[in-house]
Amino acid sequence: MRIFDISRPLSGQLAQWPGDVGFRFTLNGKIPEGSSVNLGMISMSLHNGSHADARFHFEQDGWTMEQAELETYIGPAVVADLSRNNADGSMPQMTVDDLAPYGEELRNAPRLLLKTNVWPDSTVFPKQIPTIARDVPAWLQERGVRLLGLDVPSVDEITAKQLVNHHALAAAGISIVESLDLSAVEPGVYHFVALPLKISGGDGSPVRAILWRD
Repeated sequence: MRIFDISRPLSGQLAQWPGDVGFRFTLNGKIPEGSSVNLGMISMSLHNGSHADARFHFEQDGWTMEQAELETYIGPAVVADLSRNNADGSMPQMTVDDLAPYGEELRNAPRLLLKTNVWPDSTVFPKQIPTIARDVPAWLQERGVRLLGLDVPSVDEITAKQLVNHHALAAAGISIVESLDLSAVEPGVYHFVALPLKISGGDGSPVRAILWRD
C-alpha cells in the first residue's frame, strides 16, 4: 500500500493568506541547553497550510470545529485532474462540464478533490486561482458529495469579500478542505483521511491529509 501525503508542510516559509498570521514554531525547552526534553510550541492561523473550514468561518451561526462530523473527512474520494485547463495560465472557472467525467464515480466516492496545479510553490502566495462555477455546488449535491477539497487556498477568488462559493457549498451540505498538495497524485478513486483537530469554537483546523489505495 502506498500512502500519498497531500498536506502542505507547516513551516515559517509557508506563505500565509495576506494579512493573516503566519506559522511559527519555537523550542521553549532545549536538551543542549539543560532541558530534560525538547519542548516546542506553535502559533498560527487556523487556515495556514492544508486545513478544514468550519461553517463558523463564514457564517456567524455556523458550526465550529469541535462539532465537525468526522465521517465527512474519512472515506472514498475522487481526485479530478483539471490542471490542463490552467496550462496556459488562463485559470478558467471549473465547470460542471469539467466534472461530468467523474459524475458516476462520485456517487460511490462522495468526496471530490480538485487538482489544478496552479500553486506549485508553498512559499509564494498565489495572486490568482481558478474557482468553481456557480452551478457546481448543486451538481455535487445531486450526486451526494459531502466534501470538496482543493489544492488552492480558497474555493472563492482571492479578492472575494462575500464568499459566494463557501455559502453555496454550505447550503449544499458540503464541507471544505483547502490548500492540499495533489501534485504527485493521479486522477481516480482513493481512500481519504483529513481529520481536523477538536478545537472548541474553532473556525477552522489544520489537517494531515492522506490518500491511499488497497
